[in-house]
Order: sequence, then structure tokens, then C-alpha cells
Amino acid sequence: MKTNEKPTALSFLRYAFLALLLMAFSCSPDTVVESDNLESSDARSKNKNDGKSANAVLKTVVKGATLRGANGVDIGPDGNLYIASVYGQEIVVMDKNNGRIIDRITEGVQSPDDLVFGPDGSLYWTDIITGEVGRRTPDGTVTKQAFLPGVNPIAFNDDGRLFIALDFLGDGLYEFDPEFTDTPRTIIECPTGFCLGFFNSFDFGPDGLLYGPLFALGEIIKVNVETGDRETVASGFVNPAAAKFGPDGLLTVLDQTGEVFKIDVTTGEKVLFTTLEPGLDNMVFDEDGSLYMTNNDEGWVAEILPSGQARILSPGGQIMPQGLAVLAGPNNQDVVYAADIYNVREYNGTSGRQTDQYKGFLIPPPGIFSLPLSNGISADGSDLIVSSFLSSTVQVWNPIDGITEDFSAQVAAPMDAVRINSGEVIVSDLGLGGVVRMSDNSLVAPLVVASGMAADGETVWAADWATGDIVQINFGGGSPTTEVVFSGLSFPEGMAVDNEGRLLVYETKGPSPAGVSRLSRIDLSTGERTTVVDGLEPIEGSLPIFPPQWFINDVAVGPSGDIYISGSESNTIQKITANKVR
Repeated sequence: MKTNEKPTALSFLRYAFLALLLMAFSCSPDTVVESDNLESSDARSKNKNDGKSANAVLKTVVKGATLRGANGVDIGPDGNLYIASVYGQEIVVMDKNNGRIIDRITEGVQSPDDLVFGPDGSLYWTDIITGEVGRRTPDGTVTKQAFLPGVNPIAFNDDGRLFIALDFLGDGLYEFDPEFTDTPRTIIECPTGFCLGFFNSFDFGPDGLLYGPLFALGEIIKVNVETGDRETVASGFVNPAAAKFGPDGLLTVLDQTGEVFKIDVTTGEKVLFTTLEPGLDNMVFDEDGSLYMTNNDEGWVAEILPSGQARILSPGGQIMPQGLAVLAGPNNQDVVYAADIYNVREYNGTSGRQTDQYKGFLIPPPGIFSLPLSNGISADGSDLIVSSFLSSTVQVWNPIDGITEDFSAQVAAPMDAVRINSGEVIVSDLGLGGVVRMSDNSLVAPLVVASGMAADGETVWAADWATGDIVQINFGGGSPTTEVVFSGLSFPEGMAVDNEGRLLVYETKGPSPAGVSRLSRIDLSTGERTTVVDGLEPIEGSLPIFPPQWFINDVAVGPSGDIYISGSESNTIQKITANKVR
């Protein structure tokens, strides 16, 4: 397969749905569930090449945020905070005084980006990716109305009328029937998918007009919801994400840069109120004037005091650690890099302390709007190769020099990428159907569902999540040669080569009841598989336009020989020290 054209988003969706269907109806690796007890060392699988399990001891070195990103927020009739989390696929109920989590609402909740309580006490939310609007009545009854992908900001006016806009996956403004009986009324329609500028979290002013930010244009506008007429109120923002009126009558605006402004909508005067961490997402004022705010990139929830200082209720940190890469650091310590959706985070491999954080290093592909999102990462000398199926991008990046190579024009839905000795970058791409070499865009190893990779010189190993196969590709001399070197694994994802040349594979349960969650080691000279540790808790979830893996659970090996594992449901990075592995 050769092509000079970048695959469209539609091709990604087609391949993703195909892979999901294949998984649901035809794939079931020949594995059995092993003991979840990490102390058990005699568990064995049915694979004829399996040896005795080793079960090493895992140590948590990095503990992430409690929430996998914090998005829309409102205060319920019970006085608690209700917080939407798109990637957490939940609505969290939190005590606004101490941050204690009271409940996690998941029934009918798919990808909640914003939420609001209606006049009757019902909770409404928008599932941005599935394009549905949900309602949960006070008695717990859940109903949903299907609309369009991109449903995001949601608000009631004083007359109990419900308004919703589309963002990122669409554009426009609509009025909904709170009972979900009538078809939504179009106020501003964008047939091309972009015409308004992504009208984000908004609020009605005393004049009855709807005020809110245009995320993509850096403006604050007001809209007459009867006519659709709109007017700019303020400008000069980067990515304003929310605008709400406070008890002082001023419009508070938060920008994803971390800046929070106060605007007098009658004069347009804009004053900087405070500066917090980048990634700000949404906010709500309590009846007493208290301001509560969320941060999507960091996952924290805080009360913003009158001084502008944040009183953290739920601490932030990594929200979805996926791909891992380890470089040599000073004093023979490992430096661990984790792809965390909106950030690449750098950690001290010994202490787990975050030593740096890089935002926006990925150059978004050309277009009206794109976020720098990351999911796969691998070591390349002193560089890192970063992949993003969400942004359809593969880039080589250095903490000092920035981006040195960009392959975004050649990939569709890259899951992982590595470099071999010849200097070529090799990509495992779900949208392109397998392993592709960037030098000539050739498909060298078809895979049903492309997954993680590992490389050692001229040899690359690629996992097929659907079939459970590990494909070995030899790039040394002439045309690449391929062979399946191991089969029967349980939905393999991340892979790495340890310091003794053995292949480590993170196996997951996937959708199969017979699936397992373990880190396996394959001796490539004998074909024997042993369990390094079982009872893992990989990230789980699913959405229609995402890969069937949801997010990659990964493994990496440092120069020290220590093994690092990401993808835990507890939002951690764990380590197995070299002297604890047999």
C-alpha cells in the first residue's frame, strides 16, 4: 500500500468500527484468567509455550489525579458539586467543602462535557462524542435524546428554556425541549461544521441575552436566542472556555491559558483577576458567591477564593497516562516520559517526582481547529517519538530543540511509532491497517487492530490486539520480512524489549470474559511465555469513534533495567525494579 494523501477522519472511523465489530464477533484468544493475587506464582495459562509465572512486585511511583479530567460543573439541589468527566465517562458528585467524592454517576453517561440542573431538579448533561443529551430526574430515571456529535455547553434561561451549542466536532446553537419530545430548534446552523467559532460554556445575562466564549476565535459574544443575532463583547483571548456571571454583575471568563478575567459587559472593560494552571475548563458560582472551577488537563477541582488563590478540593496530576518512554538521566537515574493526552510529563524514575511538563509540543495538523493530544511515545536516542490517534499525528520531539520531524501528512490513526537503525520511523496505524514505514508509505505488516510496538535495531515487533498475535518484522537488508512469533495472547497492547533481549507484553482483558490482565515476558529464542506480574488493572472504556483498545496500556524499560507500567485504573505509573524480576 502506497499513498501520498493523508487519510480522512472518516477512514479512521471506518477502521475503528470494523475493528470493533471483528472483535465482538470473531476474536477470542485462547487464554484463561489467572489469579488476581500478586503473591501467587504458580498460575499458568493454556498456551503450550507458557512457562512458570514469576509474579514480581509492583511499586507505585506516580499517583495521578482522582478525576480523569474535570469538565463541566454545577451545584445540585443537595448543595454538592456535580462534575462531568469526558474521559472518565462519569459524573462525579463531590462535597464542595472538603472534596470528598460522594457518588460516581455512570448510568447512561458516555462522554459528559457539560452539565446543568433544570428547574425541576433534573440533571442534564451533554455527551460530546456520542452526540447525545442526557437527563436524570430526581427519582433517578434516565432518558436521552440523540442529536449531533459535539454537543457541549448547556444552560437554562430564567424561563426554563434549554439551550445547547456544538463544539469541536460541530458548530452551532440550538434550543432543546427539556422533555426531549420536540425536535431541537436551530438558532445558528453551521452546515460546513464551522461558522460560529465553537460557542463554549455560556450563561444568560440580566438582559436575557446569552453570553459566552468563542473558543476558536478568542472572543466573547452575546447572542439573541430568538433571532440568532450576535455581537462581540470582548476579544484578545487565546482559547476562552467558559463565561459565567458572578454576584458582582461582572462576567467571569476563564481562558485555557490559566488566566481568569472579569468583564464589564456594558463597557467591554477586561481585567485580569488571577492566573492559574493552564487547562482551565469550567466554573460555577454558588448562591453565596463562592466560585468553583475545574481543570481538564490536570483533573483538579478547586474553590477560587476572593484573592484569586485556588483552594484545591480534589488534587490534579496525570489524568490518563498511556505511552511510556525512558531515557538515561543524571546520576544513573531513569527519566520517565508519559503521554498524558494534553501533556507529556517527565518524572524521576526513582522518586516519581514530576520534573517537567510539556504542553503544546505537538504541532496540530493544518485545519480550523486541532488540539495537541498524545497517546503513544517511544525513546529515540535523546529524542522522543510521539503518536496521537486523536490528532492523527506522529512527530519526533526533543525537550530542547522541539519538533525535528513531522509525519502527520502520512498517518491516519497512529497507535505507536518507533525508529530502527536505518533511521526510518515505523508506525503502527489503525487507520492504515497495520505497520507502515514512513520512508515510502508502504504497508509492511497488515494487522486487524494495530496496537503497541517495540524495536531493537533492525527488528520491530507489532501487536495485533484483535488476534493476539505478535508479528516480528526484520528490516535488515532488502525487503522487510515478517512472521508471527507468538500467538494466543490476550488483547496485547504496549510492548518493550528488556535489557536481556526478551519481549515484554502488556496483555489486557478486552471485551472477552476469558481475557487476562498481566505483563508477560516472551523469550524470543525459545518462544516461551512467562508471567512477570498478573492481576493488573488496565484502563477500560469505550466510545464509538475511539480505537477498540480505548487507550493504550503500556510498558517501558529504563537503562537501569527497571520496568515501568502505565494504564492502571488507579491512574498511576508502577515500577518493577530490575533485581525483583526473575
